[in-house]
Amino acid sequence: MTDLLYQTDAYLQEFDATVLAADLEARVVVLDRSTFYPGGGGQPCDFGKLFAAGQEYSVTKVKKQGDDVLHTLAGTDPLPSVGASVHGVIDWDRRHKLMRTHTALHILCGTVFRDYGALVTGGDMEPLGGRMDFEFERMQASLVHDIENAVNQEIASARAIKVKILPREEAFQIPDLIRTKINLLPEGIPMVRTVEIAGLDLQADGGTHVNNTAEVGRVRVVDYKSKGAINKRIYIAIE
Repeated sequence: MTDLLYQTDAYLQEFDATVLAADLEARVVVLDRSTFYPGGGGQPCDFGKLFAAGQEYSVTKVKKQGDDVLHTLAGTDPLPSVGASVHGVIDWDRRHKLMRTHTALHILCGTVFRDYGALVTGGDMEPLGGRMDFEFERMQASLVHDIENAVNQEIASARAIKVKILPREEAFQIPDLIRTKINLLPEGIPMVRTVEIAGLDLQADGGTHVNNTAEVGRVRVVDYKSKGAINKRIYIAIE
C-alpha cells in the first residue's frame, strides 16, 4: 500500500521512500510512499526521477493499481531491490502547470454550475490546456465570452483552495458534491477527498491543485464545439 503524499501536499517536490515490490520484466517498482500523481480524473500522471544507491532512474509512467502506485523506470539498469531506500523528485515544472490547469477547470466548472446549472459530462487536460464538456443545448460566442470573463473574475478574486479527506457518509451530505453527470467515485471507498474553492466550488476530486485561484493565471477560451444535442465542449488555455 502506497501512502499518497500528493493528496495532502501538492507542493511536495521530493520525498524518501522504501521499495515494497519490484517487477523486473515490466520495470515497475512499488513504493511505501510517493508524491508522484498516478493519473486519473482527466489529469495526466507525473514524471520525474528516482535515485537509489547512486543510480538515477527516469520515471516515465505512474499509475495506481488497487492501493499501490506503480512507478515505471526507463533504461536497462537493474531496478532497486525490495527494501531499498530511494529518493524521488517530480518534474515540478510539469506538475505545477497541471495544478494550475486543473484548478482552472474547477473554476470553469464552478462558474458554469453557479451561473447556468450545467453539469459536466467530460473533461481532459494537459499542461496549460484543457477542455470540459457541459450539458448545454445551445452555445454561442456571446455565452462563451461571458463564461471566460466570469472565470477570470473568479481567478482575480484570489479565492483560497482547501483540500479535505472526509468519511464517505459525511462527504455525501455536501450538496452537489458530484458535479459530473455520472458519479465517478468508486463504490465502497470509505474516505472521500474534497477540493473547495472558497465561495465558489466544492466537489470530490483526487487531483492536485494550487493553493489560491490567483496562482492560475489568465484563462482564455480558445474554442468551443457542439458534441451532441445537449453536450457542448469548451477548450481553454492558461497564460
